[in-house]
Amino acid sequence: MPQRKSKTKPASSQPRHSSFLGVDTSAPASIVRIGPAGWSYPDWAGYVYPSRRAKGFHEATYLAEFFDTIEINTSFYQPLRPEHAAQWLDRVAANPRFVFTAKLWQRFTHDVQSMSSSSAAEEERAVRAGFDVLRAANKLGAVLLQFPFSFHRTAETVAYLSSLIKRFADYPLVVEVRHGSWDSPETLEFLRDHGVSFCNIDQPIIGRSLGPSAQTTSAVGYVRLHGRRYDTWFTDDETIPAHERYNYLYTGEELAPWVTRVRKVTERARETFVITNNHFQGKAVVNALQLISILKGSKVKVPEPLRRQYPQLEEIADAPPTEPLLFPMGKGSKDGTK
Repeated sequence: MPQRKSKTKPASSQPRHSSFLGVDTSAPASIVRIGPAGWSYPDWAGYVYPSRRAKGFHEATYLAEFFDTIEINTSFYQPLRPEHAAQWLDRVAANPRFVFTAKLWQRFTHDVQSMSSSSAAEEERAVRAGFDVLRAANKLGAVLLQFPFSFHRTAETVAYLSSLIKRFADYPLVVEVRHGSWDSPETLEFLRDHGVSFCNIDQPIIGRSLGPSAQTTSAVGYVRLHGRRYDTWFTDDETIPAHERYNYLYTGEELAPWVTRVRKVTERARETFVITNNHFQGKAVVNALQLISILKGSKVKVPEPLRRQYPQLEEIADAPPTEPLLFPMGKGSKDGTK
């Protein structure tokens, strides 16, 4: 089915800075942005952010010193308010390369039955109000349609996905599915026909979980790393805190195949986003910085609180620490793995 033409040029089609992957500058720019999913986590205090914050401190401003993207999580739980979107644009303005991505409200992806109700149009307007502020500023790189593992590929779900894509077709859309039933040439052809990006994910492979991939079905490439906490991924144990699902730090050996996949995605995408979602105690920030360093082939700026918690970051830090480390390099690191 042909994609509806947008009245507003999607952010992903606008010219931006050159890639740091060393591609031929005479060729079309292949842009890669790497960053964490979200920024508002209480457990990041003293890990990512200073324990004592200066007056006027804002998490997004701080992260924009280190990253060119953040995936907005709050828009998954409720529509993004326009005034908040405008404030966040101001917060990251010091980094002209910075572009947000945002998750679509879960009402559209996790409450499929309700979308046949008369309230769908009103809910769409609420979603658009915030997204359009970001898009008007050319700071909305992608909108992620994140579906749960229970969203299997059937004739009914394909029809629903098609209708949802048409509803929001004027945005640069990315579809994340987690069940292996979507692992088919037909799925990729469907997304290409609609001009929508496929989200390549890393997750615990349990049962028919979708495995790692390096697919590109539109001009936007997208990768999300969720961690590999097999013991908590599908747990029903109410005594286990929710954050334990994302309490995982990738090793260098585990990141290496994803570096290869990211490079493969960038060969076919005009703009690629790599999002780390293993957020507990800043592990997403650690791995995002490591990926940037590997792909860029150079050292990077590292948050001071984080390098004290994860001394292995000294290997990629572009400046010495402002204070002595608590542990010798390579000792006392917090890997969060089980």
